[in-house]
Amino acid sequence: MPVYVTDKPLNLTSHDVVARARRLLHTKRVGHTGTLDPLATGVLVLCVNDSTKLVQFMEQDSKDYLGYISLGAGTKTLDAEGPISETGEVPSLNAEQVQAVLNGFQGPQMQVPPQYSAIQVNGQRAYAAARAGEHIELPARPVLLHELTLLGLYGSVQAAPRTFAPDPEGRWQVADTGRTFGLPEPLGEFPTLLVWARVGSGTYIRSLARDIGAALGVPAHLSGLVRTRAGRFGLEGAVTVEALETAPGLDDLKALSLPILAATPDLALKLRQGKRPEWAEAGRFLVTLGGALVAVADGDGQTLKVVRAWA
Repeated sequence: MPVYVTDKPLNLTSHDVVARARRLLHTKRVGHTGTLDPLATGVLVLCVNDSTKLVQFMEQDSKDYLGYISLGAGTKTLDAEGPISETGEVPSLNAEQVQAVLNGFQGPQMQVPPQYSAIQVNGQRAYAAARAGEHIELPARPVLLHELTLLGLYGSVQAAPRTFAPDPEGRWQVADTGRTFGLPEPLGEFPTLLVWARVGSGTYIRSLARDIGAALGVPAHLSGLVRTRAGRFGLEGAVTVEALETAPGLDDLKALSLPILAATPDLALKLRQGKRPEWAEAGRFLVTLGGALVAVADGDGQTLKVVRAWA
């Protein structure tokens, strides 16, 4: 323990945040549940010490984003890192046309990851190959887009709003007061879509920006990105990296989105011994949850382990 929800600042890598957390929390055992690019900000969940064991159960969580997609200019990195590698004339668009295109991306999709990504191909990071001038064919991967909503269409990213607030269902909307987000330096004045997305694990919003531009017939790049939620953790509850040293953090049970089984002392002992105890009342093993993962806690509320419970 524990788990911390941080608000990653602009121009830091996720590894930079982990390195700072290690110094502030005086431990080498720090992991995160999903990478954010340097030009993205927002929710980065850190698991510390024994909580690093939870990463495997949390990194598959869905995530929410506010994304700025600038049309008419593409980059090899697919974001505002640049430089611009191609340009194109942007046709006149209205909100209804754009939302119709966005609707086509909802649901299961096959997505080609960015060349500048940490994916390993033949033992080499894709970004390392790209920076060396090599082109690696990255295969398309299945992703899932739960929701994709246009919040506005603006003449440039500079003209797009930066202040937002969450609605009661956790979807962030443009607001007069609330959180104001910083964005990377723009690569120019290009028509920009502001979108809210809820996506499954493994989805690259940079690739989504590229693909939305292609569907509209123009090159495009991601000119700004804010992660507003990762799993059960929203940006409204995040702390700055600098505040980690005094932040209370969350215990393991509150961090996991799993059913919790309160173990009796006898069951807790058997689990510690690595045994698979029978559930005498039902004549079968443990609990009947059809193969679901379950967090098992002993009588004092401390997490023992996560188990897969079969009927």
